[in-house]
Amino acid sequence: MEQVAVKFADGSARRYPRGTTLAALAAETGRRDILAARVDGAPRDLAAPLERDAAVEWLTFGDPAGREIYWHSTAHLLAQAVRELFPQAKLAIGPPIEDGFYYDFDIGRPFTPEDLEAIEARMRELAKRDEPIERIAVRRNDAVRAFQSGGETYKAELLEGISDDPVSFYRQDGFQDMCRGPHLPSTGWIKAVKLLSTSGAYWRGDEHREMLQRIYGISFPTQEALDAYLARLEEAKRRDHRKLGRELQLFASVEEVGQGLPLWLPRGATVRRVLERYIIDLEEGLGYHHVHTPDLANTQLYKISGHWDHYRENMYPPMKVDNEELVLRPMNCPHHIMIYKNRQHSYRDLPVRIAELGNMYRYERSGVLSGLARVRGMTLNDAHIFCRPDQLTDEFMSVVRLIQRVYEDLGFRDYWYRVSLRDPADRAKFVHNDAMWDLAEHKLREAMTALGLRFVEARGEASFYGPKLDVQVPNVMGKDETISTVQIDFYLPERFGLEYIGEDSQPHRPVMIHRGVISTLERMMAFLIELYAGAFPLWLAPEQVRVLPIADRHLAYARRVQETLRGAGIRAGVDAGSERTGHKIREAQLMKVPYMLVVGNREEEQETVAVRSRGAGDEGAAPLAAFTDRLVREIASRR
Repeated sequence: MEQVAVKFADGSARRYPRGTTLAALAAETGRRDILAARVDGAPRDLAAPLERDAAVEWLTFGDPAGREIYWHSTAHLLAQAVRELFPQAKLAIGPPIEDGFYYDFDIGRPFTPEDLEAIEARMRELAKRDEPIERIAVRRNDAVRAFQSGGETYKAELLEGISDDPVSFYRQDGFQDMCRGPHLPSTGWIKAVKLLSTSGAYWRGDEHREMLQRIYGISFPTQEALDAYLARLEEAKRRDHRKLGRELQLFASVEEVGQGLPLWLPRGATVRRVLERYIIDLEEGLGYHHVHTPDLANTQLYKISGHWDHYRENMYPPMKVDNEELVLRPMNCPHHIMIYKNRQHSYRDLPVRIAELGNMYRYERSGVLSGLARVRGMTLNDAHIFCRPDQLTDEFMSVVRLIQRVYEDLGFRDYWYRVSLRDPADRAKFVHNDAMWDLAEHKLREAMTALGLRFVEARGEASFYGPKLDVQVPNVMGKDETISTVQIDFYLPERFGLEYIGEDSQPHRPVMIHRGVISTLERMMAFLIELYAGAFPLWLAPEQVRVLPIADRHLAYARRVQETLRGAGIRAGVDAGSERTGHKIREAQLMKVPYMLVVGNREEEQETVAVRSRGAGDEGAAPLAAFTDRLVREIASRR
């Protein structure tokens, strides 16, 4: 019998009779967590036979691709349950998403909470039957007739965009749905499911098309995992920066101003200013030159840089002004390049480090806008380093060390490094220059190895002009977000003809490092609000101390305490209201003020303050001078 050679992810290899299924190979491992497989890089059902030599990698729920398969199969289970409970329902689409799945239906009305409970219960019943999930091939003409006779107008429209014949379907317990797959072996693999919400959704995202009803859900292989997820979800709701931003008076989104264009309120603007001063002071101490450049530029600048070809869909339309065509800038690097080109540089001048808190504008669809996390106008902590090739590794390492220092001060503990590389097969997304890419990727790996840092490589995640280091920080839901990025760029110096005069008195080409340490101020603010649930550490808190006079006659002393604290650089406020002290304390606690100072007759006579802290509660009396010194030290330590 003809044999095929199979190489596994652990490096082992074996031979099997041709036609052996992946399920048979998985059974040999004795593992019960294998959901599907990746064969030569493509995900496949376990029922799929091996017809040729192949590389096989097992997929579990711990793998992103494995979770997609798990959630996609659960979406089909949802569709089956809805069809059984609502026979008139028309099916649309049901993909896996980053956290779970959804399915769109047309039932002529919105789903109710009682509907969701009934659907969820039916899904559990169907899962317990443990029916096989089988891939079947249906002739295209038969699929068209079935959709037409069943009134499945949405499926019929989807089929029009599919040229396959036969068409791939998946079937379970008499229910079948058009789908390329792959899927789980059977419905019994779905152990714990929860339907989270329902909402309206336009068919194909077109507001001129039919309004469908979308059901969102999540599923896990164990009830314990589902319970943990739901607990995290509740915690995330409590920490949601949009909710806390309103409650703590940090920022506002106003319809009259425009979507994705938040207003920084005084308290939020204070935190922003602290972050700005902090990062500028750090950067200037490391030899960065801070500049200001305009928010507009001639479109020709972005045509030279290549952004016009690779990034235009994220840019706003150009504006015709006199004889120029201007556009709101989506990034700052071309401006910094022009500053470098403003004068001639010697090899002795390099590296030149140009930094800016630069305003940028990017077109984002309204459906993805979210508080401060996804906006249309943003300010990036941006910098570009122009260096000699022999300086590249040291400069890159210096940026990574700066990121580590900033993360220590901000309280980021659990983060990891992703080296984002190009996909050589994607000539549309990435600049085509193999030698350039090979050198840049080699230099990036070299710098990370010299730092002794572990990293994960991600092919296809690079910028269009060069590889980058992305620092991934988990958010409140445990999902990784890219906060900092460091990019190596041989491309733009060539495009703009950048030069420095070398030791040989001849022109040479510098290398660029693009880097952003604290991301955009908007995104960092959103992240910090959720990280600290609005209870910022003392050095970042918009109001570090609130003085609470017991009665009106103590207000003058409260003002003197405030002046003393402000004189030491401490942000202090006074609650001059007529409410009782207990009410004032509760108000300060709701605003998450780190320290409250109660002052009355005794405190005024003795030049003391009665200290309450956000964490420890009542700390007793302290001399005003001593308390002020304590806070100055605590703020400086950034604990």
